[in-house]
Amino acid sequence: MRPYTQVIDQLRTAGLRPTRQRLALAKLLFEDGPRHVTAEMMRADAQKASIRVSLATVYNTLHQFTEAGLLREIVVDPARSYFDTTTEAHGHFYFEDTGVLQDIEDDVQLASTPKVPQGACISSVDVIVRLKACSKYP
Repeated sequence: MRPYTQVIDQLRTAGLRPTRQRLALAKLLFEDGPRHVTAEMMRADAQKASIRVSLATVYNTLHQFTEAGLLREIVVDPARSYFDTTTEAHGHFYFEDTGVLQDIEDDVQLASTPKVPQGACISSVDVIVRLKACSKYP
């Protein structure tokens, strides 16, 4: 199997052309296992790998990959989103002091979900546990 066969197939199935830049960014995203990246982190990775790509192209590609089901967007605040290569439902720890997003390894279970307004249905539930450094008590 060719190195990009699965991503190429997924892009084509989603109606996205497997361009050189999309394939290069996909390689950076998916070759080293699960990860969480911001667009800025992805652009820095691309520059280190000598991939010429604008920040706007990185944002567009990340959003296209998300729409295609290749990534999951995790919004930690109105000004910051992470893109997760693990698309199955799972929770996250967000370290407010450092800006690090980390998977919760244990299953997070909700006792119930809220009553949904008529005509709507739940499409997903995102669990983000926000953490900050705490001083220890004597």
